[in-house]
Amino acid sequence: MNASELISIGRIAGTYGYAGIVKVVPLTDFPERFNNMRSVKLQIRDEISEVAIESVKPYRDGYLFKFQGIDSREIAQEYQNAHLKIDESELNPLPEGYYYHFQLQGMEVYDEERGCLGVLKEILETGANDVYLIESPKYGEILIPAIKEVILDTDIETRIMKVRLLPGLIDG
Repeated sequence: MNASELISIGRIAGTYGYAGIVKVVPLTDFPERFNNMRSVKLQIRDEISEVAIESVKPYRDGYLFKFQGIDSREIAQEYQNAHLKIDESELNPLPEGYYYHFQLQGMEVYDEERGCLGVLKEILETGANDVYLIESPKYGEILIPAIKEVILDTDIETRIMKVRLLPGLIDG
C-alpha cells in the first residue's frame, strides 16, 4: 500500500477509557461513512496496516472507535495522531462540478488573458466560498475565489484549471 494513493478520512486524537477505544476527529465531509465501515487502513508515521473495526459511536465532535487487536489504553496510545485512510475508489461520489481538495491541489492554472499563472498549492476554506492559493513564478502568490464567475473549467484528467481573473486580483 502506497500512502500517497490513500485518502485521510480521520485522525486519532486520543484514547477513551482503558479498553483500547480511541477518539477520532473526522477529516471528511461524510462522517456518516464511519457507521458502515468494517475495516480501515491506519497510517502511523510511514507504516500502514489494515485493521478491523469492532464498533463506532458518535462522541462530542467526533467518534469513538474500537479496533480489533487494540485492547488496552497503552496500545491505543501508540496510535496517537494516526490517520484513518481509505482507497480513492471508496470515496463518496460528488455532484458534477464538485471536487475533492486532493483532486485540485497541484493543478496548473491558466488565465484567459495571461496564460499559465502557476500551480494550485492550497485551498483555503472560508465562510462564503473556498479560495485557491496559486503559486506563480511570475506573480507570486495569487488568491482566487472559487466561484463560477472565475473558475471556467476544471479538467481532472489533464490537471488543468482555466480561470477568468476578476479585475484587481493581479497588478499589471
